Amino acid sequence: MLEKAPAKINLGLDTSLRYPDGSPKWDMVMTSVDLADYVSVQTVPNSNKVSVATDSGFLPNDQRNLAYQAIHILKSRFHQTDGVTVKIKKQIPVAAGLGGGSADAAAVLRALNQMWSLGLTLEELAKISLTIDSDVPYCIYNQTARVTGHGEHIELLNSFPHYPIVIAKPKLSVSTPVILRQIDYDKLDHLEIDQLVDGLNQQNERKMFASMGNVLEPITTEVYPEIKALKQKMLDLGADVAQMSGTGPSVFAICRKLSRAKRLQNSLRGFCHEVYLVRAL
Repeated sequence: MLEKAPAKINLGLDTSLRYPDGSPKWDMVMTSVDLADYVSVQTVPNSNKVSVATDSGFLPNDQRNLAYQAIHILKSRFHQTDGVTVKIKKQIPVAAGLGGGSADAAAVLRALNQMWSLGLTLEELAKISLTIDSDVPYCIYNQTARVTGHGEHIELLNSFPHYPIVIAKPKLSVSTPVILRQIDYDKLDHLEIDQLVDGLNQQNERKMFASMGNVLEPITTEVYPEIKALKQKMLDLGADVAQMSGTGPSVFAICRKLSRAKRLQNSLRGFCHEVYLVRAL
């Protein structure tokens, strides 16, 4: 079975406190875009062997890979004796704040749910997937949603409008655990996530754009000023909104007009190696 694994962007990202286990309590709005990995899943009867391969030299193919973890979770929980071979064609940049690894894991879960006739709903798959990574439950759905708690509460919203979106990834890597450890909750400038949700549900462009944001952006950009410079360049080139996704380093720009998005994409190519013109799903 071949599954598409779309990237996600954070239209709004906030966190109100840290749980006793050290993880953040999230309040986020995410949407998926048509930049995607392609995940091929094959079962091998009575083999019990698990194999994950990617066409990227930057990803581990063992238990550190989220797709590998997804296989083992379903195998152990439902006592499956089949072997599983997964091949991932990467299109989403690695370690970019776009949820590529989580999207791949979610694709594996969706595929095996069908191939093994487990009959799990998306909600049940999402609950199982939380042990892999906090972004995987959202990636099970791949629909515009508010995501809260550890990442397990998914409230589906009206789709994000079909604006052209330019995503650019600087040539640097950001460690999510390092950034999360640096959060000082007394200094966060919190977002009006309720306003963003209302704007989406009302399809009110002004309210949506005014309410977007990422409270982790100042933390990451203090360490990596290139990200801040990239965002400013997008705004200078005519983006209606620009902000960092996740913990970075990718920055996305939303344009009302396709012609402006194409000019932005072309202009950024001399500034940033990986630039993509996409739309929300």
